[in-house]
Amino acid sequence: MLKMKVLASALALAMAAGGVHAQNKISDGAVKIGVLTDMSSLFSDIGGQGSVIAARMAVEDFGGKVNGMPIEVVFADHQNKPDVASSKARQWYDENKVDAIVDLLPSSVALAIANLAREKNKIVLISGGGTSSLTNENCSPNTVHYTYDTYALATNTVNAMKKQGYDSWYFLTVDYALGRALEKDATDALNANKGKIVGSLRHPTNASDMASYLLQAQASGAKVIALANAGGDVINVVKQAEQFGILKSGKQVLAGLHVFISDVHSMGLPLAQGMTLTTGFYWDQNDASRAWSKRFFERHKRMPTMVHAGIYSSVTHYLNSIKATGSDEAQTVMAKMKATPINDFFAKNGRIRADGRMVHDMLLVEVKKPAESRTPWDYYKIKAVIPGDQAFLPAAKSVCPLMKK
Repeated sequence: MLKMKVLASALALAMAAGGVHAQNKISDGAVKIGVLTDMSSLFSDIGGQGSVIAARMAVEDFGGKVNGMPIEVVFADHQNKPDVASSKARQWYDENKVDAIVDLLPSSVALAIANLAREKNKIVLISGGGTSSLTNENCSPNTVHYTYDTYALATNTVNAMKKQGYDSWYFLTVDYALGRALEKDATDALNANKGKIVGSLRHPTNASDMASYLLQAQASGAKVIALANAGGDVINVVKQAEQFGILKSGKQVLAGLHVFISDVHSMGLPLAQGMTLTTGFYWDQNDASRAWSKRFFERHKRMPTMVHAGIYSSVTHYLNSIKATGSDEAQTVMAKMKATPINDFFAKNGRIRADGRMVHDMLLVEVKKPAESRTPWDYYKIKAVIPGDQAFLPAAKSVCPLMKK
């Protein structure tokens, strides 16, 4: 009898151990995360090396392993070319067994990799790419749009400025997915608020001479010249607008629809002061944001953009979901990510909707005057906290089929 009991106990232990092992379904013996970003061109300050640092910080803070398996971070420069990005992502998925790709700015790259991830049943955690179509008409069960989108940035900035009496707008729009999305989302907000659209012009990416575009916008008489562009293009337009006297005239203001703290840093407060913009993160918002940002600064010697903060948060949320499920299978992890609220220095009570949109509070800020800035990178006055349910496209207006299930 005693022998039978010993055998039964041993069998139970073996089954329990086997059950634990069966639940720990980490493919290829590791979790691999790829950071695909602009490392060398006009968006490199927004993402770039800072994105790699943010992902590595998340992995290190997680302990470097999940369920006993190592976590690896790889990165690549896509040169702002969707075909280059797609080729690298395909290699990562097929040869290097990468499980998830993060960052993915600009929007043209994000759209291309989101489609590939769906084909390969892999997860993309988009913090860099901005077009709101990623969780609307181009939504995917494999996409999480984590940090911001063009709807949140454009709509909330337009609404705030319209309340201040800025009711006539002229758009300078970069001619690719992000610019077109920014202009569309801003136009929809203006139409809803009975604003007037005087005109618009499309310009190429990384255009060095914006003189003719600015002169036409100036001649339009619109109260607002809206900058539906990003990174180096925003900085270039603002600097040239100063040269043409637009900023000093008092007749027109510039509205940055896609402005990051790195852009403000490059412009300098004398040029950027007074600009109203919307952001998903500000390093000096509270004690938690300051503590994390100080650690980031020690490595990067620059304060984080919202893309960097979003990458850290999204990678951590992804790893927590793998830990909880014991699996890195895409849809298993995605289901857990969507079922679990996000509470950290980046978001409070954040949640991922069925369409992949991570809904969280956004900040309406005004760029400080030089005399108001007390320390380096002290650039923003927070004017309002916009609740997530108001900041992003309402679920009822979504055309994503995932929202209908």
